[in-house]
Amino acid sequence: MTLFNLLSLVGGLSLFLFGISIMGDGLEKKAGGRLSGVLQKLTASRMRGFLLGLAVTSVIQSSSATTVMVVGFVNSGIMTLSQAIGIIMGANVGTTVTAWMLSLTGIQGDSLLMQLLKPSSFSPVFAFIGIILYMFTKSSRKKDVGTILIGFAVLMYGMETMSAAVKPLADVPAFANILLLFSNPILGVLTGMLITAIIQSSSASVGILQALSATGKITYASAVPIVLGQNIGTCVTALLSSIGTNKNARRAALVHLYFNVIGTTVFLCLFYGLDAIFHFSFIANRASAVGIAVIHTVFNLSATALLLPFCNGLEKLAYLTIRDDPADTRETFPLLDERLLVTPTVAISQCKALTNEMANLSKDALLRSIDLIENFSEEKAVVVMNMEDVIDRFEDQLGSYLVKISSKSLSSADGREVSKLLHSISDLERIGDHAVNIEKTAREIHEKKVAFSEQAKEEIVTISGAVREILELATESFIKEDVAVAKMVEPLEQVVDLLRSKLKRRHIHRLQEGSCTIEMGFIFLDLLTNFERVADHCSNIAVCIIEMEHGTLDTHEYLKEVKRISDDEYSTLFENFKQKYAIS
Repeated sequence: MTLFNLLSLVGGLSLFLFGISIMGDGLEKKAGGRLSGVLQKLTASRMRGFLLGLAVTSVIQSSSATTVMVVGFVNSGIMTLSQAIGIIMGANVGTTVTAWMLSLTGIQGDSLLMQLLKPSSFSPVFAFIGIILYMFTKSSRKKDVGTILIGFAVLMYGMETMSAAVKPLADVPAFANILLLFSNPILGVLTGMLITAIIQSSSASVGILQALSATGKITYASAVPIVLGQNIGTCVTALLSSIGTNKNARRAALVHLYFNVIGTTVFLCLFYGLDAIFHFSFIANRASAVGIAVIHTVFNLSATALLLPFCNGLEKLAYLTIRDDPADTRETFPLLDERLLVTPTVAISQCKALTNEMANLSKDALLRSIDLIENFSEEKAVVVMNMEDVIDRFEDQLGSYLVKISSKSLSSADGREVSKLLHSISDLERIGDHAVNIEKTAREIHEKKVAFSEQAKEEIVTISGAVREILELATESFIKEDVAVAKMVEPLEQVVDLLRSKLKRRHIHRLQEGSCTIEMGFIFLDLLTNFERVADHCSNIAVCIIEMEHGTLDTHEYLKEVKRISDDEYSTLFENFKQKYAIS
């Protein structure tokens, strides 16, 4: 083997790893938000979990990525350890799809059909179509398809280059002698584990073994233990990702390890036990790329068939390894898990669920603070203050997490969703701040024992009623992503603005008449200001929902357009709200 063969091998390996990476990224983007929906729609059925794990791994072409996601889900409380076990088993079977794709490089034959099935024939076509879609189309979906095609072509080209580079090794006696060492089951398993642990991808390490099979020196005696070791080596990624997680997440990573270790042990014992009795003739034969894919698939299917009925046993084994501490009664559930960042669509889905919770919390805090104006109590005031602290923590953690997501490679739809959430959490946090402002004003009214005039009380009830309704509409439109409800917010916001202006004029008139004190005037104006600003933030949230429907996020342009050209629907809603909250 010459220096140039070695350089070709390194170059082919680089292209192979790069191709498998970008193809997986493209497939993941193409799957979009459906990926998170698939993983989170779980039942108690282990078989359903197995099928979901198989499907997701087949899509993203990485059992390591699926398992890391599962560790993140368990750590953040999205799924239980029991649900995770079936998915982990399915992920192991799903990763065999890559090996079958790579086995196409070993197709032999001179017929037209055989020639067409060879990657060297169709990969250039895929690459050409892919580069056109990626460079000359504006649609993000088409670009994702282009990325998948380019990744597949690069992957196959890298595989072909590696196979061609290692063929001269067939004439090197030292290489054949080294491969004979791997016929030892223990040494073969350890070698497969080490290679996979280094590159952290069983699909890639199996592909490398398939490329080496082109030398004709890899026998089934060597291939079987190496493939089994590769399945154990892929557990390293999940184990590393579980560092710093809660106990259940670490148990999920251990279940992945136990599945492969137990499966490998049983498979080796049965295989070599049966070989000692029946003397398998094929074991000394040269292993082909297809043969290696068969070994990979048979092992994972056999291990799953063996262990799926004993999921409870695996769960108990994980609990025996990582025991609960009776003295530690604290249970920590991180708001967001960074392990979910490996799949941005899943991370965004979790952010949306938590932002929904934040929206309800902000609404509840504001409504409670309004109630304090008439019925102040220290206990209720403390609740509002505590709720605002929680809202602040939501904003800090969600904001930081969303910024991390935005640094990832996102589809245009995911990018808009991140922008929407970043805009919305800011408005929701400000609503929480205004709840505290109203609480402070209510406290001042209570402590100073001052009372509004009957007219002022009626005005506060009217405008606060409008604020209650706009808050309900904005929250509902955000949580349900309901554009029809969102369109009701802006007309009501305009009514709140008119109310504030009208009530301010009436207040000034009362001051001039002497029927209101300066001190009460300041309190009254503080309430009006907070009410009006809450309505503004509700408007911002609703406009985000409407603009997302149009694929943009230009809230200022939308508001300018709405105020310039009022359509019939807007005018009707505006008049209805205006009559509903009319001041006598």
